[in-house]
Amino acid sequence: MSDIATLAGLVRDSRGVLHKSDIATVVQRLGIGGGDAIAIGDDTAVIPDGDSHLLLSIEGFVEDFVAADPWFAGYCGVMVNISDVLAMGGRPIAVVDAMWSNGEDAAAPLLEGMREASRRYGVPIVGGHSNLRAGAGQLAVAILGRASRPITSFDAQPGDSLLVATDLRGRFRDPFPWWDASTHADTGRLRSNMDIMAELADRKLLTAAKDISMAGVVGTAMMLAEASTVGCSIDLDCLPRPEAVPLERWLAAFPSFGFVMTARPDHVAEVIRIFRQRDIACANVGSVDESRKVVIEQGGDRAEVWNFTRQLTGCSRDRIAIEETEYA
Repeated sequence: MSDIATLAGLVRDSRGVLHKSDIATVVQRLGIGGGDAIAIGDDTAVIPDGDSHLLLSIEGFVEDFVAADPWFAGYCGVMVNISDVLAMGGRPIAVVDAMWSNGEDAAAPLLEGMREASRRYGVPIVGGHSNLRAGAGQLAVAILGRASRPITSFDAQPGDSLLVATDLRGRFRDPFPWWDASTHADTGRLRSNMDIMAELADRKLLTAAKDISMAGVVGTAMMLAEASTVGCSIDLDCLPRPEAVPLERWLAAFPSFGFVMTARPDHVAEVIRIFRQRDIACANVGSVDESRKVVIEQGGDRAEVWNFTRQLTGCSRDRIAIEETEYA
């Protein structure tokens, strides 16, 4: 077991967190965010549409993932976009893809993975772009969804409880950090679970939420805290995780179905009950505060993972001025 300071460093320096730091550069170059009507930095764009909201998102996949596990990369292209819509309290409508490969044989597993995820989740692939004459495999998938009461990353408040929900009925696709709780799950269960976040949104039980990304559970909490211009503390001993999986590996894991959420304390028991009635592990793992710091705790020891005097994604409710700080 690593000490708490080492765990904080592992999260802070992880590939997933470092990739998230690239967002700030892109947002700045595009000149978006800040005073825009549509907030930048959430799991999906939220576009007002009459009495509800359209949700629009896209996910791209790094080349080594596409090369190493092309079938699962295709499957994830659909799955992770669905998760983005669910995190916003929405329901998916359809996906499109952009795919490049060096020949039909190389494209086949990517396309088969996408097709299988589309079938299992009941979300159609309705178009896209394809190129079978590229030098290497590349994949991006976009999704359209709809929400009546979107949950954002920008509305967590000091005094909220921090919750984590994860489907632990899976296994790693070794040697990668991808926790697969989807490809072998019952199709009916997958589709039923897609209603949970929308129910929580419609009942106003959450103040904020994000799906757990490649930044891991703590890295995702960091992005949520930055968006809401708050801080939070996370008790690692309370995190839902598979018994046989070391904590160090779990903190870097990308789950198939997992969310970091905030809720008022009087709603916590009901949120946990709704997940657990679907056999999804859910726990109150910490609290939201005004510190603008993300702190992890274990066995009475504490360590700071991030201080928002240093930007992460650069996307926040207040778009506050940022000063760089260095970690020893």
